[in-house]
Amino acid sequence: MNTPKPDAILPGLQPVLSDLTERFGPRIEAVHIARPNEVYCHAQMELVPGFCAQLYRKWNGRLVSLFADDARAQEGAFHLYYVFALDPAHGFFILRVPVSPAQPQFTSLTNALPAVNWQEREIQDLFGLKLEGHPNPRRCALHDDWPEVYPLRKDFDLRTVLPPFTGERHKFREVEGEGVFQVPVGPVHAGIIEPGHFLFSVAGEPVLYLQIRLFYTHKGTEKLFENIPVTHGVRLAESISGDSSFAHATAFCHAVERAANVEAPPRGRALRTVCLELERVYNHIADIGAIATDVAFAVGNAHAMRLKERVLRLNEELTGNRLLRGMASLGGVRCDWGAGQLESIRRFVIELRPEFESLVGLIRESSSTRDRLEAAGILKPQTALDLGVVGVAGRASGIDRDLRRDFPHAAYDGVNFTVPVYREGDVLHRMQVRIDEVPAALSIIEQVVATLPDGPTRVDVPNPPPNQVALGYVEGWRGEIFHWIRTAADGRLARCKIKDPSLQNWPALSEAILGNIIPDFPVVNKSFNLSYSGTDR
Repeated sequence: MNTPKPDAILPGLQPVLSDLTERFGPRIEAVHIARPNEVYCHAQMELVPGFCAQLYRKWNGRLVSLFADDARAQEGAFHLYYVFALDPAHGFFILRVPVSPAQPQFTSLTNALPAVNWQEREIQDLFGLKLEGHPNPRRCALHDDWPEVYPLRKDFDLRTVLPPFTGERHKFREVEGEGVFQVPVGPVHAGIIEPGHFLFSVAGEPVLYLQIRLFYTHKGTEKLFENIPVTHGVRLAESISGDSSFAHATAFCHAVERAANVEAPPRGRALRTVCLELERVYNHIADIGAIATDVAFAVGNAHAMRLKERVLRLNEELTGNRLLRGMASLGGVRCDWGAGQLESIRRFVIELRPEFESLVGLIRESSSTRDRLEAAGILKPQTALDLGVVGVAGRASGIDRDLRRDFPHAAYDGVNFTVPVYREGDVLHRMQVRIDEVPAALSIIEQVVATLPDGPTRVDVPNPPPNQVALGYVEGWRGEIFHWIRTAADGRLARCKIKDPSLQNWPALSEAILGNIIPDFPVVNKSFNLSYSGTDR
């Protein structure tokens, strides 16, 4: 095993690496320090349980992503990547494990770590690597009537025209008992949202069990990344989830910049921070209004939509697009802001604060609204921890994590803010996290604009060398977003893995609705506000 230089790694990660190498010795075949906060360990499959246990129990690590890569052409194997975040040490450990094409199978961790359930099943569906020991190894990303194809293998042509689907449709689990009946909702809904099927099992009014079936509009985004130049990837990243277009594009840029060993200039990082917080503000305000709508408090929603419109108009003034599309760029951002635009931001912050406080006061003064939200859709802290819930939903259930603070990116290392955390885990407190984060976001914007450095907003990013790996990350308004890349030759990507927070949080909705009544499902669902598109990349 190679021994990395001590000064090549963050000080907080050095004792972790020393402990792992001492404990597992030659079973860790190689260590690669890609970046000071990004460490790769190469090992065989039998090391996975012990490696995971050591990081979890001793170093308070958490498994934030699990994915596969088809490296058969280069190394004669598929590779599994187990990405661990060590929040106290502000770094990542990534365990790379080969899977032989002759025996395409891997051991499930879901019984010990429920948070990886869907991610393991995605690997099985998209790469054809069979799960061993999984409690529910049914299809997840692909539906039951898909033919036997593995879209993320290199030998699957993106232009393949699949035959008509003729297999069996998905069969939901039957729930039996006296007085128990099932209520289907979806997959086509009355609104303009994407499809999702929810099957409620109820006895009288309380919900006993909720089964969720998503992935109706699989777009093959990760495959598309393999077929375009890196420079075109920013536009594709913007399309992953429309309400998080800037966050996803920035996470992608962050990954490419790290692979190319380039950092955006200070002014570019500052403008990225402002845009990320504007995206947070308009989405949080919209969610507060939508929650009010779902309990028939139409006045609250009208007030919120008026405030959201103000943010969207500022977005357009600053970037030319109401949803901040076209602003993200490799090496920084595409356009700078002049004195007039900076003054618009300052005035916006000053004027929005009292308006937002008025909206919050309006909701709090409505006793009937509070009655509908309090103790509805409770997600217990231990359940949230077991499922690896992130972002707003996690912080409302006692999980004190935020990449802006724990893994500072953009210009977050130069601002002060407080991460709101509650333990009640109900709809009221998921809304309260949003209420707390809006003024915090306005404060961040104000701090960044007040200390905005001079200089360029972007630098040129050369094509990264082939076979470089890099992890890009952003704390989006829903929660943490990860983009992992492996580069190919000629300015292209061999692999781009996308991790939207919704993929992690959807299973929590099934837990939060238990014991509630079906009429409360819309507001419980809205309090999570998860992305169908971000889940079904």
